[in-house]
Amino acid sequence: MKRGMLPLNALRAFEATMRHGQMKLAAEELGVTYGAVSRQVRGLEEILGVSLFDGPRNRLTPSQAARDLQPALQDALDRIEAAVLRVQRRDKRTLDLSCLSTFAMRWLIPRLFDFREAHPGIDVRMTADDAPVDFARDCFDVAVRVGPGPWGGANVTELFADKVGPVLSLTLLEASGSVMWENLSALPILHTQTRPAAWAEWCSATGNPIPSGGQEFEHFYFMLEAATAGLGVAIAPEVLVRDDLAAGRLFAPFGFRPSGQRYVALTPDHPSDEAVAFADWLGLQSKSDASFC
Repeated sequence: MKRGMLPLNALRAFEATMRHGQMKLAAEELGVTYGAVSRQVRGLEEILGVSLFDGPRNRLTPSQAARDLQPALQDALDRIEAAVLRVQRRDKRTLDLSCLSTFAMRWLIPRLFDFREAHPGIDVRMTADDAPVDFARDCFDVAVRVGPGPWGGANVTELFADKVGPVLSLTLLEASGSVMWENLSALPILHTQTRPAAWAEWCSATGNPIPSGGQEFEHFYFMLEAATAGLGVAIAPEVLVRDDLAAGRLFAPFGFRPSGQRYVALTPDHPSDEAVAFADWLGLQSKSDASFC
């Protein structure tokens, strides 16, 4: 079929249906009705002379022809989208970053001046989020996440191995009279809803009894601020308290142990030049930080 004859609207409707698994969700993404998507897909089947879906409307099963067509079509549309975004941003040069909120506040933002000095023409627009990222659905250039992986086919820049351990203020450490776990576990214990099993996992790995009770905070940031203020002992990822340890605001009497997770920077299959520059900068910053740990 010649390029000028390609049924682009029908191909978009088919690709969205394959990606979402439902015509209803495809219609929501494309801003049209369910019926419009259904008609576009039926029209595409007539043009191609093959059946693309079998089964009832609420449980579509892609045919072999659909599975053969989808990868190349999605790749082509991803490339078109990336090219259009590059042209749109040639003057604005805006990078949309999705980042873990506490990581952004306690590690990224204090270092962001370095990126701006190196790339003064790129404006970083940040969104706090920790949900799984879907670059086909979400308009992000880079996403920073923590977890064990895998990362859904995204390009991955490794940042840090996640290591956790108890931290507390100097005032509280001196009040305990000892760095023995028996003494520290008697202090107020701080928890976060972000990682509710963090204390249990650390105690299991170190062979220490799990402390009871304590105060729970909604976010890591609140819990770490409470620890810095001397309100209790927190279990924290090392990267989030790195600057506090260096400044003497917090102490880690038992050090840190790997949690099995890792911090990564994710970019789509066809990243923009801005995304590549930012992910590379994050990687270099993480290595530079590690040399001082």
